[in-house]
Amino acid sequence: MTDKATAMEPAGDANDLSMAVLNAIQNPVILVDESGLVAFANWEAESFFGASANHLARHNISAFIPFGSPLLTLIEQVRERRAPVNEYRVDLSSPRLGADKLVDLYVAPVLSTPGSVVIVFQERSMADKIDRQLTHRGAARSVTGLASMLAHEIKNPLSGIRGAAQLLETSVNDEDRALTRLICDETDRIVSLVDRMEVFSDERPVDRVPLNIHSVLDHVKAIAKAGFARGIKISENYDPSLPPVYANRDQLVQVFLNLIKNAAEAIGDRADGEIMLTTAYRPGIRLSVAGTREKISLPLEFCVHDNGPGVPTDLLPHLFDPFITTKTNGSGLGLALVAKIIGGHGGIVECDSQHNRTTFRVLMPASKGLAADDDEIPMTKGNIA
Repeated sequence: MTDKATAMEPAGDANDLSMAVLNAIQNPVILVDESGLVAFANWEAESFFGASANHLARHNISAFIPFGSPLLTLIEQVRERRAPVNEYRVDLSSPRLGADKLVDLYVAPVLSTPGSVVIVFQERSMADKIDRQLTHRGAARSVTGLASMLAHEIKNPLSGIRGAAQLLETSVNDEDRALTRLICDETDRIVSLVDRMEVFSDERPVDRVPLNIHSVLDHVKAIAKAGFARGIKISENYDPSLPPVYANRDQLVQVFLNLIKNAAEAIGDRADGEIMLTTAYRPGIRLSVAGTREKISLPLEFCVHDNGPGVPTDLLPHLFDPFITTKTNGSGLGLALVAKIIGGHGGIVECDSQHNRTTFRVLMPASKGLAADDDEIPMTKGNIA
């Protein structure tokens, strides 16, 4: 949108600075006058409503929000009480604004101009993702404790059971020998599951270096094309100017192998099945560090898209919890491990899913140093299918 003017054009350096501050805010901010017209809209509000400030100023606020929206009631409450109001998780979804427009609202009176109110919109999408990610980390910590207990309290007795079954196998008839073989096979299966869970109990610091993410993704793609994704088209759309990510290469390979394998299994035997790998720089996403005032910027976005059937709606909020799976023989630990690894790197991972379109999105901090020489490879943009 090229029109960055506002309906109320203040004069003077102080007002110009105030407008610059409002336009720098990453949340939509509007001023509604006593007649309901949008007297001011910052740049984010123009983007949110899909209209210029001048266009907004010619219409009542009710023309841009769904009929009967709670926002109109909030505006009247603020005018009557002359006190600010917060309202959370207000649905403004409409054909004009788009689907999934869930927002938090802050509505405050402008005391110097009776009847006018300021409205600040905060979209819930990223806040919800971060909230869910913190829940995933808590679930991973629960599995960590369970894994430690299983390693000590189950594996040792299982060794004894398996040893006893092997001794019995030498002194029983053929019919009973099948039963002792069954005991050994089942104990091996349980030990294998416990071994997988023991990964969660590894709390050692991760060795990290600046990495070229495209080198990692190309390596994972080669593995996938040689094995589980042999018949599936895998395309790329990379940002060639992306800075290095500060991460552990082996763990990132494990993460994206899990995500691409899930995508391949979701696609199955579909003839037009396709997986797309994308990378992008998304400034503006910051995550607070628990126990400190520090905020980590997460500008690097790495995505795995597939055109499979999608994730069931009821499963989506719990997808990264341990033991949650749609696979017949799945353990439900793969995505929980992905969440643990990315969380250990200070990032977040999220899934957006619709019919025939599922995206796993990984957001991570950039490295402050330079990429290692062996990671510097020529990068070109892939074709968007």
